[in-house]
Amino acid sequence: MELKNINEVLKGNAYPGRGIIIGKSHDGKHAVIAYFIMGRSENSRNRVFVEDGLGIQTKAFDASKLTDPSLIIYAPVRVVGNTTIVTNGDQTDTIYDTLVQGGTFEDALRTRTFEPDEPNFTPRISGQAVMTQNSFQYKLSILKSYYGNPSGALRTFYEYVKPINGEGHFIHTYCCDGNPIPSFEGEPVRIAIENHIDTFTDGIWENLNMENKVSLFTRFINLENGIVKTRIVNKNQ
Repeated sequence: MELKNINEVLKGNAYPGRGIIIGKSHDGKHAVIAYFIMGRSENSRNRVFVEDGLGIQTKAFDASKLTDPSLIIYAPVRVVGNTTIVTNGDQTDTIYDTLVQGGTFEDALRTRTFEPDEPNFTPRISGQAVMTQNSFQYKLSILKSYYGNPSGALRTFYEYVKPINGEGHFIHTYCCDGNPIPSFEGEPVRIAIENHIDTFTDGIWENLNMENKVSLFTRFINLENGIVKTRIVNKNQ
């Protein structure tokens, strides 16, 4: 699979929806995580990311305009021990609770399926990064309808045990814009990861579609000392 530039991938897609990136910096010093959200409706666009302890929450920017919080207000990022969880919905809490109880990422997601937002049946995308001594490993998952048919479900898991310096993987909810919006297809996209969080963050934000982008979270975790750097960018200020 070709190693791609994330900025070019995003520039060519007006509506990837929500996206997760996990990988390793080019110098091998950091685990890298990113999550972004986009929106077409007023309800979806009326959001910001806010820090919540070691994780983040989505929050209505203007509470008076919030019409349905069920699929848009959740904790995209939570941390339990040496594990960072990132997802596009309330399955973050399912994974967190399962890990606390001694279960696995896969155990948690086998209890969940795609979002009940007919006719899109938005995939649930999830990631987990586990820090080990001077290293880490990560997993990604996509839960979606059976090629648009809600009577069936597809659960796919990807595991990256020895991340390569300068590389990561990108999954997102939708292939592109449409009505209904077509779900992501294929394997996670193999992308290049750089060394600097601000350059990484700025590149993603600048290349997300201006009209549809809502919020972006990025995090670099130093694999030697555990120091965490986090950036949050919100369109609504």
